[in-house]
Amino acid sequence: MTINDGLTVNIRNKTPLHRQPVARVLIAQALVVLIATVICTAVFGMVAGYSALLGGLIAFLANVYFAFKAFRYFGARSARAIVQSFWAGEMGKQILAAALFALVFVGVKPLQPAALFVGYLLVLGAGASALLLMKNNPKH
Repeated sequence: MTINDGLTVNIRNKTPLHRQPVARVLIAQALVVLIATVICTAVFGMVAGYSALLGGLIAFLANVYFAFKAFRYFGARSARAIVQSFWAGEMGKQILAAALFALVFVGVKPLQPAALFVGYLLVLGAGASALLLMKNNPKH
């Protein structure tokens, strides 16, 4: 427990990430990475397969970072810390994704950019879709 400005008490979330509702979204995204990789490899070849894998991993790893950063606090008394951690998580996610794209474009040859972006976009779409499809009670 920490005290900010003498007024707000921030309570750290002791729930492990794998027990939080966001874990279901991350699992869905990991499955999309695997499925996209297998399909791209089977239909378009090995370069497209690992390009899709890299694109999916960029989105997935950035989202894992966001989940760890954003869901550190909970409770009404932690509202300021929650907003700050979500902002920091989103900024870090964007920076991480940009850095990983740069590393892939510089370090991976041959690369199929279309498959890379398809893998990336499929994982982002899976995250958005999973949030929409989740029941009101995400624990069941």
